[in-house]
Amino acid sequence: MIDLYTAPTPNGYKVSILLEELKLPYNVVSIELEKKEQKKTEFLKLNPNGRIPIIVDHENNDFTVFESGAQLIYLAEKTGKLMPTDIKGRTLVIQWLMFQMGGIGPMMGQANVFYRYFPEKIQSVIERYQKETLRLYTVLDTQLKEHEYLTGDLSIADIATWPWVIRYRWAGLDIDNLPHLQRWLDVLAERPAFKRGIEVPYKNERNNMSAKETQEKISKILI
Repeated sequence: MIDLYTAPTPNGYKVSILLEELKLPYNVVSIELEKKEQKKTEFLKLNPNGRIPIIVDHENNDFTVFESGAQLIYLAEKTGKLMPTDIKGRTLVIQWLMFQMGGIGPMMGQANVFYRYFPEKIQSVIERYQKETLRLYTVLDTQLKEHEYLTGDLSIADIATWPWVIRYRWAGLDIDNLPHLQRWLDVLAERPAFKRGIEVPYKNERNNMSAKETQEKISKILI
């Protein structure tokens, strides 16, 4: 059994989507970021950086993994799925995973903050991060013109990238001129494991929520 410490963020969705794709049994521990639960002592013992998600693999001597990219690699290698084992194929997947971790995530994160949350709207800063995010989207679109998924077959690189890019409107962007990227987003959005995976951070909340409230929360992920 795996314990997943998570919250409704793009990095949180990555791991729950992968666990659903792999059909691994897991237990959800919801972390309320607004209450700073990720900064509590017991959480910091699992991840000294104080960030979600975390996985604890009880089948491997309670082995704890933090950093979402590391978790994706660990789970793919544990099961032998969604990442090739040959060095070339493995490296192709990892390089696109790193593209998300080092590019898409940080740039979209800054675009989101300055466009939506920062109290002072500094247009030059907003445009700087929006422009760089769109450049990265164009790289993805070019890759997806020749490939159904980022490395040909579905892999952890797609699972890492989709939860970030699907929220492009959150950063004030549109992708009308990136048809291959839009096609990829739509295809993955229809996969049952992706649908289930983005619901996971709300599992522990749903006992106190109506069906309508639950659906409204999930719908916000896709706008």
